[in-house]
Amino acid sequence: MPLWIAATLSAALFQTWRTALQQRLRGQLSVNGAGVVRYLYGIPFGLILLGGYCLLIGDAPPAILGWGFLLYAALGGLTQIIGTNLLIMSFGPRGFAVGTAYSKTEAVQGAILALVLLGERISLLSTLGIVVGVCGVLYLSLAGRNMTGRELLRATVQPAALCGFGAGTGFAVTAIFIKSANLELDHPDAVLRAITTLCVANAMQTVMQGAWLAWKEPEQFRAVFRTWRDSFPVGALSACGSACWFTGFALAPVAMVRAVGQTEILFTLLFSRFYLKESLKRQEVLGALGIVAGVVLVLLGR
Repeated sequence: MPLWIAATLSAALFQTWRTALQQRLRGQLSVNGAGVVRYLYGIPFGLILLGGYCLLIGDAPPAILGWGFLLYAALGGLTQIIGTNLLIMSFGPRGFAVGTAYSKTEAVQGAILALVLLGERISLLSTLGIVVGVCGVLYLSLAGRNMTGRELLRATVQPAALCGFGAGTGFAVTAIFIKSANLELDHPDAVLRAITTLCVANAMQTVMQGAWLAWKEPEQFRAVFRTWRDSFPVGALSACGSACWFTGFALAPVAMVRAVGQTEILFTLLFSRFYLKESLKRQEVLGALGIVAGVVLVLLGR
């Protein structure tokens, strides 16, 4: 099995597990507080991964971090913060699995943005994927409801949908910035570049969101340290998941990584049912799978 496939499958599992733990933190922390813990407590694990990999290969990380790298890492860190916050916010109205499913429109949004901004042509298969994905979102939004046309329009802009779509946008842009940062590093080992990017981005994210939290929610800032027993596993899983995602981006095209990463929805459904004890309706499961099918078709048509 190619390393990038193993890394992507591992990333999907780590991310689902981390998001499930982060969802439970919402009872103790605000959205920003739950976001900070993944970066703050991820720093030591990122450094352990970096040190361990350097010992394994007998080499050191890149000595020079240029301004281009730092800019891309900062932008990638910021868009990931925004995407993560929106994802956490989407859980409340409809639940863990549904909120994550909405964020899976990430690849569809990426295809549309590439067409508009970069002039990339979309194949017939990709167009079909977009249609399937939109239908999956609508079905997920309207499952089990008999609605008029006006009610239908309102349902498509409910808070869960808006936050999920916003999270997808944030994650799509993050992948682009992170891969750009990785390519700015002058080192032949792509995995070492990926872990180095992780450590720098994590430090920047801790400063950015931590400063905001200390300014706007000082009580939550203190709570981040009081809840260290529950927050520490979130940071560990976050660091491992991001290291795997960044490694996948470094070794293969972003589209291919995201296509394999759609297995995350399968892990999500399992966590939602057996860990968070949420009852999933058959219509919600079908809608979520419809979104995933649409995303896969978009990526296959590239």
